[in-house]
Amino acid sequence: MDIAVSETHDLSREEYNLFRKLVYENSGINLGEQKLQLVRARLGKRIRQEGYKSFRQYYEKVKTDSTGEELCELLDAISTNTTHLFREIKHFHLLEEVIKEWCEDKAWRSKNSTLRIWSSASSSGEEPYSIAMVAHDTLLKYPGVDLKILATDISTQMLAKAKRGVFDIHRAGTVPPQYKKYLKQVVFEGQTVLQVDPIIRRAITYARFNLMTPTFPFKHGFNIIFCRNVMIYFDSQTQETLVNKFAQHLHDGGYLLIGHSESLNNLKHPFKYVKPTIYRK
Repeated sequence: MDIAVSETHDLSREEYNLFRKLVYENSGINLGEQKLQLVRARLGKRIRQEGYKSFRQYYEKVKTDSTGEELCELLDAISTNTTHLFREIKHFHLLEEVIKEWCEDKAWRSKNSTLRIWSSASSSGEEPYSIAMVAHDTLLKYPGVDLKILATDISTQMLAKAKRGVFDIHRAGTVPPQYKKYLKQVVFEGQTVLQVDPIIRRAITYARFNLMTPTFPFKHGFNIIFCRNVMIYFDSQTQETLVNKFAQHLHDGGYLLIGHSESLNNLKHPFKYVKPTIYRK
């Protein structure tokens, strides 16, 4: 019986390529040739939980599910979500500097009553909460400038976790001392954890969003866009398309921040290189 179950739940190369194509078309993530074992392990768990007889049956379910819910489950399973508070700290030093620079510029203040920042791959919330702590704390010195942060992700599971604003205590180790005041120890589901102060949580709006959406629907442009450690999973054409869509929704003089393993080299785009991982429109 064990042998039969093992055979039933094996993932063939043909089936792997079907999933690869499906994931690429719906998320832009390029799994490449070498991730068969990873996909087998991550989707195998879903298949066992839901009682599917084979990977093929599960694939057909995803393809025919008109609600799109099973596709979300598949992308949740495939996506790698690894992060921590104040990851790549240099970006948060830059954030503080440019907010001060803008708020002390009368011309900028005359055109901007709201600072708008987009965390475009927010995962479980570490990035947008880090952004919000820095931006809120800096703006305390400059009354009259509102803060609005949009935090999006393709994973509904990660967004649900992010909205809670709760982190394990050991996550505070990467938080600069001046921002620890925004993290309070509370008991959550029987465990002592850190919860983000409500004043920080109120600055953030969470929404599910697929970066492969052909046309971004945003009414307002952004001053800063974070898109870190996402494009590394995309091929160059997908990267170029995405970067140029970002440019359409970024104010002149605004910044695009990308991950430490990423670069816009060899892509056509309107950004000016500032320093590694930092670009300005």
